[in-house]
Amino acid sequence: MKTNRLKMIAYSAGSLGTALLMQAFNAKIRYYYIDILRLPHTWVSLAMTIYAVWNAINDPLAGQLSDRTRTRWGRRIPYILFGTLPLMLCFVALWVPPFRVDAGQAVLLFVYFFVVIHLFDTLWTLVVLNWTALFPEMMPDLKQRAEVSAWRQFFSLIGLVIGVALFPMVQEMLGWGWTGVIFALIGGASLFVSLLGSFEHPEFSREESLSFFVALRETFRSRSFRYFLALNLFIQFDFELLLSTLPFYREYVLGVGAMEETYLLGTVFLVSFPMLFLWNAVTQRLGSRKALLAACLVFSVAVLPLLFVKSLVAAIIVMAFAGVGLAGLMMLTDLLLADTVDEDELTTGVRREGMFFGINGFVIRFGIAMTSTSQSLIWGLTGYDPALEVQAPSAVLGLRLLMSAIPIAGMVMALVFTWLYPLHGERLARVKAEVDALHAKKAVRLEAV
Repeated sequence: MKTNRLKMIAYSAGSLGTALLMQAFNAKIRYYYIDILRLPHTWVSLAMTIYAVWNAINDPLAGQLSDRTRTRWGRRIPYILFGTLPLMLCFVALWVPPFRVDAGQAVLLFVYFFVVIHLFDTLWTLVVLNWTALFPEMMPDLKQRAEVSAWRQFFSLIGLVIGVALFPMVQEMLGWGWTGVIFALIGGASLFVSLLGSFEHPEFSREESLSFFVALRETFRSRSFRYFLALNLFIQFDFELLLSTLPFYREYVLGVGAMEETYLLGTVFLVSFPMLFLWNAVTQRLGSRKALLAACLVFSVAVLPLLFVKSLVAAIIVMAFAGVGLAGLMMLTDLLLADTVDEDELTTGVRREGMFFGINGFVIRFGIAMTSTSQSLIWGLTGYDPALEVQAPSAVLGLRLLMSAIPIAGMVMALVFTWLYPLHGERLARVKAEVDALHAKKAVRLEAV
């Protein structure tokens, strides 16, 4: 089924809400509860550690639940339709806790914080995973998938800018509670708009689903998916490493303040916007795998100068080139994942986007652990000392390595696994043809019921 461009854009608009809500949460929730509400940081860390574990394991569980859901509205759409409003309310609840430490209610505030962050994450997973899982089903060919992926990342960048860059400004003017309300309304509205461009194929909702453990086994049995998980893990590792190291790099290497960090990030985002549509054209010409190989190479070359640049202007120029590669990395991974879902359907006979996106969400969480390990190792070896206003030359070198050499090493690993990724060329064309034929048979069977 072909999808017109307006529906593609409407569906893609959901990326704004998903990025805005989660990025605002990640950027500000610890600061709000520790620095503003004065909840002991050890309590917040405990809650966030348990949250991180739940955040990882609920992805495959939600994916399996989605794949096994059977309603007259479909498998995915009900979660978006009925889950978005509770998600909005949970997001608001994060910023309007009824308890205060100075009123002797620290324990109650901790319990409230613990419960609400877990409810928020559960609802976010159910809504966003199902919204994401619609992508391969609705967009059957490379041209549509590449265009929608570009639009999705376009809206995601807008959500990222609002959720991270504009949050302090809005909070300063209106306070924490009203900021939560406004951001919830914007995020929820984008998800409801996405339903205007969303649809499901009824023949997929009527299929017999696999049990949880059989689904896990069949998912990891896919050779294409295993290579995809590896390449995507290293790409996500690079994203996490660069974003979390940048504040240290701009302070101790470039010697500039927090406002200049906004300039650096803003440059990346501004360049990424138009480059998404350039990569769309490249993908339709070369195919997803070759385009991703090119994006990895561009990104690797772009961040290399961070090993030796000394001025803010030079760093901004480097970030502009990094934005070119970043745009490609952002939009291309979902295309490869969609192809693995198609291939799996030929093996199992059923569409299982939920489990594939859920397992992917679980695995990329290890990128955070890889980032923390890399930073701790380099900082320990090079003598980084947070108590010093000026770091030793060895520590400065360590920060340069974390922004250049180590991300390049991560990209090299991503390149290797992308090169080994088997679903391309004639094999991919054969899979597409066989999937199209299978879908035609399923449609015929549905009409015969």
